[in-house]
Amino acid sequence: MRFNKNFLWGGATAANQLEGAYLTDGKGLSSADVITLGDKKNPRLVTYKDKNGENKQMPLMQMTGVPEGSIFDTQEKYKYPSHETIDFYHNFKEDIKLLSESGINSFRMSIAWSRIYPNGYDESPNEKGLEFYEKVFKELKKYNIEPIVTLSHYEIPLALVNSWGSWRDTRTIECFVKYARTVFERYSPYVKYWITFNEMNCIEALPWLAGGIDTTDKIVTEKAGFNQLIAAAKVVKLGKEINPNFQFGGMVTYPAMYPYSSNPADNILTWQASQFINFYLDVQCRGYYPSYKLKALEQTGISLDLNPQNEKILREGTVDFVAISYYQSLVIASDESLEKSDGNLTTGIKNPYLKESEWGWQID
Repeated sequence: MRFNKNFLWGGATAANQLEGAYLTDGKGLSSADVITLGDKKNPRLVTYKDKNGENKQMPLMQMTGVPEGSIFDTQEKYKYPSHETIDFYHNFKEDIKLLSESGINSFRMSIAWSRIYPNGYDESPNEKGLEFYEKVFKELKKYNIEPIVTLSHYEIPLALVNSWGSWRDTRTIECFVKYARTVFERYSPYVKYWITFNEMNCIEALPWLAGGIDTTDKIVTEKAGFNQLIAAAKVVKLGKEINPNFQFGGMVTYPAMYPYSSNPADNILTWQASQFINFYLDVQCRGYYPSYKLKALEQTGISLDLNPQNEKILREGTVDFVAISYYQSLVIASDESLEKSDGNLTTGIKNPYLKESEWGWQID
């Protein structure tokens, strides 16, 4: 089988996973910069100071809300992976050359919002940050590598978290739109493909990663997700006005899911899990909240600002393509006593028909 000559074959990264230089040339702290190193025995933590200035931590995967008056910040005793990484910031020319030698012709990357607007709400952008990404895009063009650029990949300027509660606050939407306008106008000659948010459907289960939100409280995460959807739609419409050739994608994590048995309970749970996974794509592709989501919100008593103006924003800001991240498949069952498999950020019932990777993931 031969791929079309225009087929894009590449790799994927995120700014906080490879750039390092976390405070270099005017960059501000982001939500990713306060996540500690971890392993199987020691969970990753999010660090903060309480209102008395005492150092505190909360497990990244079990965010239950910090006390009022707390400020997220780094702590000397911990190592933070995003601070160093592979130092792409200083080695991007060598790294891109190596990518080219591997034969790829596309490169998914993200822009660190806090490198462009260190606090998120700054009046003017950081020119050093803008220059860095322009150099990266020029280097990619030199090797005929197509960039696919994510605007927000698991990070937000930490000042927006500490000042406004991140995506809880609608002011964050306008800051995001301002940031998007800046990079759209600056990089229009170099970038065609854009993704608004990485794995937006993780905002409820992994709120700190997906949105700089410190709690899994459903009212908070639903409203934060709604604000992200409004922001995404706004920047898609804006981007098309700046450059009609821009192509925008909606991106989610997308595990294949199978019911454990023909038991109706297993199948209903699998169907519900599929709705949970698909919801953010449904909105970004179709331009409206689907009936199943509206019914779920009604049943939980959660009210969102779905006024005519916001409905119009969603309709006018639909995406051109769908992007997914796939790590493993999941088996869904109503019997919670069944043996479970490990996963990247999600887990399910162990599938007897699949082998496991060295990390315990079951991959089709």
